[in-house]
Amino acid sequence: MPQEQRWRNWAGNQVAAGFTAVHPRGTAEIAAAVRAAAAAGRRVRPIGSGHSFSAIGRPEDVQLVLDRHAGLVGVTDSGLVTVQAGMPLHRLTAELAARGWALTNLGDIDRQTVAGALSTGTHGTGAAFGGLASQVRACELVLADGAVLRCSPTEHADVFSAARVGLGALGVLSEVTLQAVPAFALRAEEGPASLTGLLADVDAFLSSTDHVEFYWFPHTDRCLTKRNTRVPLTELDPLPGWRAVWDDEVVANGGLAAVVGAGRLAPPLVRPLARVSARALSPRTHTDAAHRVFVSRRRVRFREMEYGVPRAAAAEVLGELRRVVDRSDWRVPFPVEVRLSAADDVPLSTASERDTAYVAVHVPARTEPGAYFAAFEAIAGAVGGRPHWGKVHGLDAAALADRYPRFGEFTALRDRLDPAGVFGNAHLDRVLGPARARTGGR
Repeated sequence: MPQEQRWRNWAGNQVAAGFTAVHPRGTAEIAAAVRAAAAAGRRVRPIGSGHSFSAIGRPEDVQLVLDRHAGLVGVTDSGLVTVQAGMPLHRLTAELAARGWALTNLGDIDRQTVAGALSTGTHGTGAAFGGLASQVRACELVLADGAVLRCSPTEHADVFSAARVGLGALGVLSEVTLQAVPAFALRAEEGPASLTGLLADVDAFLSSTDHVEFYWFPHTDRCLTKRNTRVPLTELDPLPGWRAVWDDEVVANGGLAAVVGAGRLAPPLVRPLARVSARALSPRTHTDAAHRVFVSRRRVRFREMEYGVPRAAAAEVLGELRRVVDRSDWRVPFPVEVRLSAADDVPLSTASERDTAYVAVHVPARTEPGAYFAAFEAIAGAVGGRPHWGKVHGLDAAALADRYPRFGEFTALRDRLDPAGVFGNAHLDRVLGPARARTGGR
């Protein structure tokens, strides 16, 4: 029986209480739960792992938890993999690897569910590679009246186009079909660099091999670079277990936790410790299965703001962010992450119709981001930056309509499929505008 619940997201900056949580099994139970909520005038928010930093998943009346709707439906001989939408990405990649397949690109966190990752526009890095949405070939959507809609490029193509990054505003994703590729390995080359040197031609560096990213340590000129090149599985040469534990758990996560903890007790220590952290990670090269290389373990909790900016504007944005940080009295313990993605054709994708550089800033989970995030948001906004839907930002529907050429197309579809705003919450009312019936049909 449904019971009133309390909920908080992974970072702890979004909380809710007094709602009803429902754990359906199968599409029919999802549809029944949606129909019951709509009939009672209650709003429904589907939730995955709660890894978003924005309030996109925050429930008000009914929370639809898909942890019992998380199985593998099937994999075809051509690599089309169909999963129930609540399956976590780390389970999906393991299922695919066991069958000789892989996702062609992944973000650096794999704790999200397939539906949650898609709905918020999760992406990885790679000048020639799109985000997760670009790998979708079909989906099943439960609409506000409980109807089940099968969508693909040839079935309800307009809904399919938008639902690949749907914010959970069009309906509940119940099944998703993705195009997998034959399993491959990545040769990972990691090492130090200077921000000054990278900014001299950041575009050339970010496109220098298949998947490239770097981390700049504020209060220093130092960066950690990661270059991942696609190679056959026959070239596997993984790190020894002790080295992986030392680098990733002791130095990376342990060192960051020490900086954050010391900064909480004695804030003046953050800047000198940032310089120490920037020098702690040594160069390394290894080759492993792609899903193991793409993903990093994040043990230290944080809040994040990320903007997708035009590819050509990356150096300008980073240069201005460095100038603002250097002039400030802020103490920033987390590195700034920089990635690149190919353009796609998804209406609310941050890479919609343009090649995109991603810049992400972070603060400890229990820290208010304040002026740091506000300054970065202004810098990204000056070049038409688009905020990641699952991360902290301050924009509303009017501002976002100027950033997305197809924003009106999406909101018109939302008003057609869900005129009463069954799938809304206060956050979606802000970023999309209230649904049609909630504004008197205007």
